Amino acid sequence: MARQAMVFPYLAVLIATLPNPSNAQQPSWTDAKLQVQALTAGLEPVFRALVERRVGPAWIGYAVPLASDGGTMCCWHSDARFETSTGCGVCRLEAGRVASASEWGGKGGRRPPLFELEAPTRFAVLLRVEQRRVGKIRTFSLDCELDAGGLPVTWLEGVRAPESIALLSSLIAAGALASTSERLVNAAIAAIAMHRDPAADQALEHFLAPDQSEKLRKQALFWLGSARGRRGFELASEIARTDPSDALREQAVFALSLSKQPGAVDQMIAVARGDRSSKVRGQALFWLSQQASEKAVGAIQRAIESDPETQVKEQAVFGLSQLPPDRGVPLLIEVARANQNPAVRKKAIFWLGQSEDPRALEFFEQILLH
Repeated sequence: MARQAMVFPYLAVLIATLPNPSNAQQPSWTDAKLQVQALTAGLEPVFRALVERRVGPAWIGYAVPLASDGGTMCCWHSDARFETSTGCGVCRLEAGRVASASEWGGKGGRRPPLFELEAPTRFAVLLRVEQRRVGKIRTFSLDCELDAGGLPVTWLEGVRAPESIALLSSLIAAGALASTSERLVNAAIAAIAMHRDPAADQALEHFLAPDQSEKLRKQALFWLGSARGRRGFELASEIARTDPSDALREQAVFALSLSKQPGAVDQMIAVARGDRSSKVRGQALFWLSQQASEKAVGAIQRAIESDPETQVKEQAVFGLSQLPPDRGVPLLIEVARANQNPAVRKKAIFWLGQSEDPRALEFFEQILLH
């Protein structure tokens, strides 16, 4: 006990002296020709002036509030170092292929900081400019260490979220006209979705409008479902119910599968039951299978029994194969044994064979012996 009493004060001092990532005003920089500039006018005119003066490659960046479920957005690399107290590693902006979470459209690659006492509350928007145009957009939470590869970095202080959203929206509006700018457009949409500001919902809703391109609408839907909470859920639900495009309704179901909002599963079930397109109904069943809730499983079973199209029934059987084995294998055996549709039974037997589950083997032995 005496030893512990001696250690704990030292631990308290260590923790107190660690940098708090959530309160940082900009990332830690490595190999950057950094210039900090306070924003005295609106963001867009200042940004445009910086771009017009820039021929060689450089980065322009700023920080804005991060959406509540944004989490840590760093990067991974084959030789990522853990030299900083945040433990996020060094993200190289120039050398090699380094991906941020927003580029990949998901959270699976994020590294949790080693000593993150609080979740980050702000994130960096970084725009690479060269030849007087924007060529790349990257986003990182402020607990990341960024290696600029020796390039100039102009860091703007005092940027407000609505100004940032307006700037990114203008880049989308311009880039959407050129197919070569698709990557830039997608990165800008992802960056907008990360903002903790109602203007982000309004911007994404604008890009979801019927007069926008299908690619742009699909990207907006993805981020509405995955990052925009209740408003994103409402807009994705409306598209799933009413949009005339099968492709958009299908994307809306995917967006709903990413939503954490109550009622998302119910909306997916409604699509699985009632959408006019067998393909959309089938996709709804697939995403329901990823939920694995009793409500979702019930919807899959109902589709196997009552959907008017065999194609959808077969997709529902595939959905059963995606459930955890303790739940899915017994249901597949039941379908294979008792369903009235031969094609459905055949599909259930196929997926049982793929499962390599001992219960499936026992079922096959019963069939062969009887």
